[in-house]
Amino acid sequence: QVQLVESGGGLVQAGGSLGLSCAASGNIFSINDMGWYRQAPGKQRVLVAAIGSGGSTNYADSVKGRFTISRDNAKNTVYLRMNSLKPEDTAVYFCNADVRSRGVVFYRQYWGQGTQVTVSS
Repeated sequence: QVQLVESGGGLVQAGGSLGLSCAASGNIFSINDMGWYRQAPGKQRVLVAAIGSGGSTNYADSVKGRFTISRDNAKNTVYLRMNSLKPEDTAVYFCNADVRSRGVVFYRQYWGQGTQVTVSS
């Protein structure tokens, strides 16, 4: 089994910054893409940012220039640095990873438990 454990998040005023981290552990042979999604109340879960194993990144238009995704492959950890936060960034943030476990030939998606980010105006 594979577990994704998130940390960070919390309450911040508009214009402030927060950092999230997500560490994968367990039966891991390799990790392909890692990413962050968010889900606001009453809305669907959407992609915020993703990063490939080689470091290529992809961002939602709404966060480009404000958020930065990074990863430490040695620690199986993905980070999200969020600057210039806006009230509309308020959501539960979930990390996601495509993981290949030892003894398995395919990749499977895993999710973290989610962490609340609240931006006050």
